[in-house]
Amino acid sequence: MKIYSFIVIMLLLVNGAMAEQIDTLSIKTHLNKIINTERPRSYRNIESLNYVADYIFNDFNKYADTVYYQPYHVNNQEYKNVVCVFGNKNAKTVVIGAHYDVCGSQDGADDNASGVVGLLELAKLLKGQKLNYRIEIVAYTLEEPPFFRTENMGSFIHAKSLYEEQVDVYGMVSLETIGYFDDSKRSQDYPIGILSLIYGNKGNYITLVNKFSKGKFCRKFNKQFKSMGLVRTKKFTAPAKLPGIDFSDHLNYWAFDYSALMITDTAFYRNKNYHQNTDTIETLDLARMSKVIDAVYQALIGLK
Repeated sequence: MKIYSFIVIMLLLVNGAMAEQIDTLSIKTHLNKIINTERPRSYRNIESLNYVADYIFNDFNKYADTVYYQPYHVNNQEYKNVVCVFGNKNAKTVVIGAHYDVCGSQDGADDNASGVVGLLELAKLLKGQKLNYRIEIVAYTLEEPPFFRTENMGSFIHAKSLYEEQVDVYGMVSLETIGYFDDSKRSQDYPIGILSLIYGNKGNYITLVNKFSKGKFCRKFNKQFKSMGLVRTKKFTAPAKLPGIDFSDHLNYWAFDYSALMITDTAFYRNKNYHQNTDTIETLDLARMSKVIDAVYQALIGLK
């Protein structure tokens, strides 16, 4: 019996390790597909943007019953968000979004291929699940300059469409740079230096970024995410005008008074590869990134 028990335990351990490995391999495969376009996926290279949009669409189509493009025009050029929906019969909607474009000529592994891969993995996990909310997963275009903070952002187009169609939006989560971690001392910066005394100077955690008066959805999602204990997590709540707190697609949902937050490794406050040619797959911590994605999934499933 002792030998049998030992074999069972070893098999469980091996299977657990294999599952984690498959997770990481899936993430790496997606990253390579998104990053390795002929030209960088910036607004100047519509062919690359369309290639990535089609890749996202085709992957979403494996898991969701409803998948569609949300096209719009800027300077006589068509750009498009990619949307998939789960739990269509539920009344209230939760949006999970990430942008797939890059700033300039770079891979943009952390910013923001990491967030887009999070969407793809979430779609896979959500297939066939019993959900308490209608979940709309959206890959946005044109988050980066020169369109940031304009009505040409894909997330503005999407948020505005929800508002105009009077969709009952419970809340929104923006996945923005979720793959870079650094355990060394003084690897984490802040918009205000004194914050290092509160949050520490090691970039070894993921952050839930909220504004004051964040709303019911954010309060519940934050609680669910942290309760999973899957990855070291810190919650950061501050005035919306504090530099960095609105540096992603969630700002456009705030504009329509939706409860929204950003999940981030803090981007340039930690990752010095931000908007540089050095933002490559090799710099990412895929194991911790997978745990962030799993925590998002568990929080969504656990929302009441």
